Amino acid sequence: MTTNATIWDDEVAIAVTRLTAAAESEYYNPYQTFEWPESIPEGALWMSEDLVTVHGTAAAAELDREQYLALSKWESINFYSLNVHGIRELMQEVVQRIHTPGFEIPTPFFHHFLGEENEHMWFFAEFCLRYGGKLFANRAMTFPKEQHSALLDNFIVFSRILIFEQIVDHFNSRMAADAALPETIRAINRVHHQDESRHIAFGAQLVRALWLRLRTDGDDKEIAVARQYVEKYIASSLQQLYSVDAYRNAGIPDPFAFRSRVLADPSRSAAHDAVTARTDAFYRRIGLFDQAAA
Repeated sequence: MTTNATIWDDEVAIAVTRLTAAAESEYYNPYQTFEWPESIPEGALWMSEDLVTVHGTAAAAELDREQYLALSKWESINFYSLNVHGIRELMQEVVQRIHTPGFEIPTPFFHHFLGEENEHMWFFAEFCLRYGGKLFANRAMTFPKEQHSALLDNFIVFSRILIFEQIVDHFNSRMAADAALPETIRAINRVHHQDESRHIAFGAQLVRALWLRLRTDGDDKEIAVARQYVEKYIASSLQQLYSVDAYRNAGIPDPFAFRSRVLADPSRSAAHDAVTARTDAFYRRIGLFDQAAA
């Protein structure tokens, strides 16, 4: 039976060495990095227009400019709240594996991952509390806890981390470069993007190696479960972007019905494809998704 110790190939070991060195050489103190102004203008965009959930939908015509800007603010707060909740949960999974048998090779980078993610959680929460006065509640879908082999369980956990980070980084890279946004918003997205580029490279190597071993040692049922889980997790992650809390705080009447209309709008399919393009390409490349679907 394959053990975790034999899962990690030379590519993983090389990536761990390279990314650990990069994390050490690029380290910064986040508590001294950001300037926090007293406020962020309410009349400014807080999220890039093409990332706002109503972008391109018929429902957008129901909003006047003031409501639209308010929605960009509260969807920004929702996005950073999702980061706080997601980071906390995924850190717990890494903590359970650091310095345990089978994880000797990735553990050196786990230390940097945990330190950096803790700091990311701090500055996202700081933004929400300073400028939104709150964090939105965690409304993530809870997947039923099932008994899996250690190999499949590790594949699922590190896929969750990778998918989460790739989707978040799509937003980070866009907002960091958007001159229409206030500098504070651009800055936190820029800094997070810089760190996440290492985390994504690391996670992709772990998931690739785990999938390779799962295809070799796993049975057909486990392989099917892995595919289904990845598909459901991507779909669930996209759903969380459509926040009833954001719609309500923006003053939109009947936010549940509004959410349903926005989600059902045909234009959102292309928006979802853009958000998940890198994730879809990765899972096609390693053979989990059908290449013919590309």
